Order: sequence, then C-alpha cells, then structure tokens
Amino acid sequence: MTREPSSASEIGFTAYDRDRDGVGVRNRVLVVPSVICSHTVADRIASEVPGAVSTPHDHGCGQLGDDSERTERTLVGVAANPNVAGALAVGLGCETVQSDRLAGSIADRGVPVEEVAIQRAGGTDACREAGIDRATALRARTEATRSQVGLEAATIGVVSSDCRPSSLETADPLVGSVVGRIVDAGGRALIAGNERVHAHPDAVRERVATAEARERFDGVTDRAYDSPAAVTATRKRAADATPEQVRRLWGDRSVRDVLEYGERATHDAGVALVDAPSAFDEAATALAAAGAQIVIHVTADGIPAGHPIVPVLAVTGDRDTYDALCDDLDTFAGETTPDELLATLRAVLDGEPTSSERHGVTSFAITRVGPSI
Repeated sequence: MTREPSSASEIGFTAYDRDRDGVGVRNRVLVVPSVICSHTVADRIASEVPGAVSTPHDHGCGQLGDDSERTERTLVGVAANPNVAGALAVGLGCETVQSDRLAGSIADRGVPVEEVAIQRAGGTDACREAGIDRATALRARTEATRSQVGLEAATIGVVSSDCRPSSLETADPLVGSVVGRIVDAGGRALIAGNERVHAHPDAVRERVATAEARERFDGVTDRAYDSPAAVTATRKRAADATPEQVRRLWGDRSVRDVLEYGERATHDAGVALVDAPSAFDEAATALAAAGAQIVIHVTADGIPAGHPIVPVLAVTGDRDTYDALCDDLDTFAGETTPDELLATLRAVLDGEPTSSERHGVTSFAITRVGPSI
C-alpha cells in the first residue's frame, strides 16, 4: 500500500478532536480488563458493540511493586490514547489492579469512562450484559467527525523489531527520513526498541538534547546495567551494528525526552525514546500508552502484527519477505521514496485501513518488571 506523493501529504490529515491532549485518527471505544480474570468478559462485551475493541492481557493479579504500577500506568495510558473516544474498565473484584481505581485514573486523564466488575454485577453473564449497555451508551456519547489538522498534530510511534541487515540498511533509513519530515513540521516521533540504546549508550546519549532528558536516559541505562535482560538475537545484532546504524530511525534529530514504559509523552515536538523492548506487541503497547496515533513497524520477517488501539503500518526492506507476504505488509522499503511513505502514512492517518486492520490482526502485551506471586 504505497501512495503517490501529493501536496496534501505536506498539509496534514483529518482527525478527531478530543477534549484532552492530542487528536485521534481512530474513534474506538476501549473495553479494558483490569485483570486477566476479566479479559474474556471484556472480549465478549467488545464483540457486541460496533466500534469497540478490547485489550486482553495476563496481568493485574498477584503483581507486586513496580510490576503492578507499570501494568496500571500502561492500561491508563492506553485508555487515554487519542484514538480512544471512551473506555469501559472491566474487573473481577478481588484483583491487584482494581477496575474502579483504574476507571478513576482514566477519568483523571479526561476520558469518558464507565466501569463494571463481575463480582459486584452478580456474575459473568450479568457483567457482560451491563458492560454491553454501558459500552453502547459510551459509543453513542462519543460519536465524532473528522476535521483537517496539520502534520504538527501527528505523533507517530516507530519500532524496528529485528536489527537485520535489510532493516538497518534499507527500511530504517526510509522511516528515519519520514520521522525527520514529521519532526520538521512540528510533530512528534516516539522510538521504541531499547536494545539499540543499551548496545550503544554513549553514542545515543550524545544526541540527547537536555540535561533533564539525559538524567532520564541515565536512569534507563543504569537500570539495564543493574538488571541485564536475556541475550536475544535482536540484542546481539544491535551490538554488532554501528552507532550510526542504530540511530537511523531518527537520523540526526536530537532526542528531546526519554520515557518510562507506559508513560505519556509530554514534549511539544521532536523525538523521544521509549524504554520498551523491540518485541512488537510489547513495543506497540508502550507506544500507544505514550500517545502515538499510529505505529510504523519495521520487520524483516514480515510476521503479521497489529494492535487494538493504533493502526500499524508494516514496512519491510527484505525483498523475499515482501514477495511472500505482500498482502500482510504495507510497504516495501526497497522501492519506496520518503515522499511515497509519507503519503501512505497520511492516508492511514486519514482513516484508510492498514493490512493488519483489514485482516483484523491484533496483539496486546505489557512488558513485565518481575514475576507474579
């Protein structure tokens, strides 16, 4: 799905205005389970309400300290994403991440919200019925129309998930060029994939623009040093890449901020790094929680991947992968110019579905700090 460039690509796109930070490019009602025990009910509620989506996960019960705080922070951030018009929190009643507390935190972010819990509703069926009624009412309350906005209103998330040669040499530079165009227009780019940062911390740190951001960067890298992650193929490839290669996703732009996992982006414009691994489902959730309206996913393997909240634009630099999976990918970087990719990006922001949206492919995961009990 590569679009011809046009002057409209430079003008901007259409979006839903929100009575809070940012504009949305989708108008979802989110049914968010606070705990693994309620995710089946949340899925069933969402399946009965047009325009509703759910985010099933295996968190919210038996989590401690930082792990529990990260889960709750991330769920609130996802619910406050500008693509979400309203949210319904669904709980069990005895979980660590309580649905009523979750709903209160979502409301504090300015999002229309309702809440149901299985134990208080009188069981699974009663909760499902009450949830359908409340989600349907939310949908009616949050109908909206699109209006024209400039590229400065764009917040794009980016994850390059494998650090393979075709990504580093072909796809990453193409995406980096578009990141530069968005940033130059006054928009924001959020970059996930902390394996790159951890492999070359000094080279990345020299591009961090402010003392406050450098302090946050140092906190992220110090924690990684104190609690090293498992050695993955992506981590090894990042270590083998050059510093210049790992920075191609944002080119020569300075890094304006460094975000914790699940934290909301607050910088006005420019690039921010998100402390999330490059595993797609975990990265996309962190980017959605940070406020990305869309995620660009660079993949050499081409595994179909989408997200419930944000459209995912899949880009590959591998010719064989594109030939084998062209219906599941949106762009072949080897035959696409920055103008063309920007035009494709704008079309998706305007509402055109990506390959994963057409196929109904979604995945949702939250990176864990530690084990549950």
